[in-house]
Amino acid sequence: MTVDERASAVTRTKKSNGRSPLLMKDREFLVAPLALALVFIVFAVWLGPAGFLTLYNIENIVIQAAPLVVMGVGVVFVLSAGELDLSFTFVVGLSAVVAALVLQATGFPALAVGSALAAGVIVGAINGALVTLARLPSFVVTLATAGVIAGISMTLSDQRSVVVNSEGFIHALGGGEVLGVPSIILWAAGVTAIAQYFLRSRRFGAHVLVVGDNRLAAEVSGIRVTRVRITVFVVAATTAAFTGLLLASRLQVGRYDFAALDLMTVITAVIIGGTRLFGGRGSVIGTVFGALLMSTLNNGLILAGLAVSQQMIFRGILILAAVALTLRERKR
Repeated sequence: MTVDERASAVTRTKKSNGRSPLLMKDREFLVAPLALALVFIVFAVWLGPAGFLTLYNIENIVIQAAPLVVMGVGVVFVLSAGELDLSFTFVVGLSAVVAALVLQATGFPALAVGSALAAGVIVGAINGALVTLARLPSFVVTLATAGVIAGISMTLSDQRSVVVNSEGFIHALGGGEVLGVPSIILWAAGVTAIAQYFLRSRRFGAHVLVVGDNRLAAEVSGIRVTRVRITVFVVAATTAAFTGLLLASRLQVGRYDFAALDLMTVITAVIIGGTRLFGGRGSVIGTVFGALLMSTLNNGLILAGLAVSQQMIFRGILILAAVALTLRERKR
């Protein structure tokens, strides 16, 4: 089945407003790129080329955006399916701690990577099972599991940084370079390509969008709704676990609080990128632009010398604007 055929099938099942969630209007797709360009120009003029437009600073912006991108593409699937995950940032810390501890105990990078990703898969499966089989709201479930995951990570690490002692692990993931390009950027690009392929060119992506748009119609059309809903939680937790691996290898430590404060930053990047908060539409490429926007904003505000409280105000305004766009779109 081609993409056009899947889009037509989704259009037939979408009776509420007659539009396909697979197809985004140009203005919706361009929100994040245009916002990124505007913010970039503002900071370039405000801070000057010597402070903001240096190659080092631009590379730093992209590097800081890479973990947001990897987490964000997983969130795209969850939101597109009409669910919400508040636990994924805590999976990042759990994964990093698990990887560092396994490395210290065994010295095998492959085992550390496998253990960290397995932790993510388990968390995602538990979240999905509680939401679908126990029929609990995803907001409540993931809010609760976030606390559990944080507690486990703190216990395993004794609330300390766990040193990563494997050069192979460091250079293979977030701490190395390939032809001068930081490997964390290449990994983020690879995850983005895989996510884009599955969302736009595979049946699973079409099913996710239909489930998020109209769950009843999805069930009637024969889609295995429960399996799709569980899978999106597993995808989100697994991408979060991989983010933990990237951060642990780049920073050479595993910390329980990695990305703990990035929850709203990632969700904002995803929504600004064109993913609907209430399901039925998702954009992986838009999320990349959203992550770059958030990274650029954070970088520029820091270089401008703004206090943390002022930075939070700017981020809060962005969140309100993103949610307002989503609510406006839903009413149509």
